[in-house]
Amino acid sequence: MQVFDKPIVMIDFETTGLSPDMGDRITEVAALRIAGGQVVERYVSLINCNVRIPSFITGLTGITQAMVDSAPPADQVVPELLAFIGDDTLSAHNASFDEKFLRAESARLGLAPAHTGLVCSLKLSRRVFPQLASYKLGNLSQQLGIRFKSAAHRAESDAEVAAEVLLHIGRHLEHSYGLGPVDPALLVSVNKLAAAKVHAFLQKQSVAA
Repeated sequence: MQVFDKPIVMIDFETTGLSPDMGDRITEVAALRIAGGQVVERYVSLINCNVRIPSFITGLTGITQAMVDSAPPADQVVPELLAFIGDDTLSAHNASFDEKFLRAESARLGLAPAHTGLVCSLKLSRRVFPQLASYKLGNLSQQLGIRFKSAAHRAESDAEVAAEVLLHIGRHLEHSYGLGPVDPALLVSVNKLAAAKVHAFLQKQSVAA
């Protein structure tokens, strides 16, 4: 079943910290292209940014200094990642976090991302399912009946689950509002609305469709 009418690339970075402005760098990336209601293509890599991996990051993710020291360099991975994303819509769980790292790492190489829109699956979940207790990826996926296939806090595993969350939202919009296949631009619009306005907005879109 085609859930979205255009491809969406779900991305997840593991990083050395919370802010590229404070010198934090990427250590791993997964980018999964969603089309035709499933993940059809993926780009996954550890990344060597020539930085020290804090012990608490290794404890959280399992990514060690030795793993990144032997990984492909950022000046190889980042251009390959940008080429993979192309001009598709980009998505992530807490998308502003991942996009700021993508832009920062691209800028270091004199490059710029070309994605045409950003969808935050965390914000979207809050607006479409306002009754849930938690929107952290692990808790959210459990509430929606989505299982991690491997360890959390690794890029591919987190991106896989976030992609399933996004597909779950797309199917919900089709079943509840008749909005299928969903235009990614609609998801971008919902992201920007106050939660209280989302239901009326989607009903209006349903009538228009």
